[in-house]
Amino acid sequence: MRISTVFRKLIGVIGLVVSTVSFEEKGVVVDVRPRWRKPRCSQCARIRPAYDRSPPRSWRHLALGRWVFWLRYAPRRVNCQTCGVRVELVPWAAALSRFTKDLEELVAYLAQQMDRTAVCKLVGIDWRSVGSIIERMVSARLGPERLDDLTVIGVDELSFRRNHEYVTVVVDHVRRRVVWVGEGKSADTLKAFFDELGPERAAKLTHVTMDLSSAFIAAVDERAPQAEKIYDRFHVQRLASDAVDQVRRSEVRQVVEPEEAAALKQTRWALLKRPWNMEQHEGEKLGEVQRTNKRLYRAYLLKESLARGLDYRQPARAERHLDSWISWAARSRLRPFVRVAKTIKRFRDGILGYVRTRLSNGLTEGLNNKTRLITRRAYGFHSARALAAMIHLCCGGITLAPPLPEPTSSP
Repeated sequence: MRISTVFRKLIGVIGLVVSTVSFEEKGVVVDVRPRWRKPRCSQCARIRPAYDRSPPRSWRHLALGRWVFWLRYAPRRVNCQTCGVRVELVPWAAALSRFTKDLEELVAYLAQQMDRTAVCKLVGIDWRSVGSIIERMVSARLGPERLDDLTVIGVDELSFRRNHEYVTVVVDHVRRRVVWVGEGKSADTLKAFFDELGPERAAKLTHVTMDLSSAFIAAVDERAPQAEKIYDRFHVQRLASDAVDQVRRSEVRQVVEPEEAAALKQTRWALLKRPWNMEQHEGEKLGEVQRTNKRLYRAYLLKESLARGLDYRQPARAERHLDSWISWAARSRLRPFVRVAKTIKRFRDGILGYVRTRLSNGLTEGLNNKTRLITRRAYGFHSARALAAMIHLCCGGITLAPPLPEPTSSP
């Protein structure tokens, strides 16, 4: 077997011809050329007349042990009637990239599994190159078809850079993946998603799960008015939990005796936990609150009653319970719960939508937790664009096929 054939098989790129091989200080340099004779435009892939030839350039390929492979070729430029003067298409690399497709596939796969520093050390390329490869791979794999057939979506914001900056994440509940990421958390940010979605696909949306963000609500009302807004149960119950904590702090401030104030402070978790999650000592603290502080115990009962109402499976029963709860909270003489009652009355239909559909933002929050893990693993991101690329890479349903050997049994 000729040496050129051996190295062509080692490189593993279809449509490539090996001319010569040399061993240099930087690694194994393989002179190659495309198998086709007539040059093709690197943007539209059509055969176009040659314009001139560029100086030889090298593309970083995979390594064989400690030996790094470099593919060297002097590409021609073509005069494309559609795209203008472009460098010709080569079968082993994407346009404007100095890395082969196999290496970029491997780097993107490793970035899904580990932090970028480990990828740099394992593959032998610098930090910025890993980032540019990730963005290039995500751009190539994420087509507009990912927004087709969307019916049930979830919307949530995610903070990064010490909570000073945000991105908005849109999740497909049916396919359970992230389909869109945009910088910011305003109504204009979500409207940018609807601009990309288009009015025809937006008209197919049936349900949108979200928190109680007025910005998201305004954007959905304007761009997808037919979609039913479903407010996340966790955020609704959190309103009552926060109100309980506000009542507790108010009661602590009114207690004169330091010992009583300290005892009341220590009831926080007993008041916030559901009954089946309580430890024995927390149940004893709750019993003491029932005997000594009627206002605080009333706040606890309001919180638990709201949770029980959301547990109902029958929409009619849940509706009656919620209306009764709003009336009770409004006349409870507890200012935090009076405010919560007004909020829940305002978002009543969307809250009851959870009972009818059992949809929540749980999937969105779960993917956000995965994103936070990715952010911690990377020690933060300097730009929303870099974060969006990693979210799409790890949570967007992108499947990679790195050039790795098939697993075999031990000899």
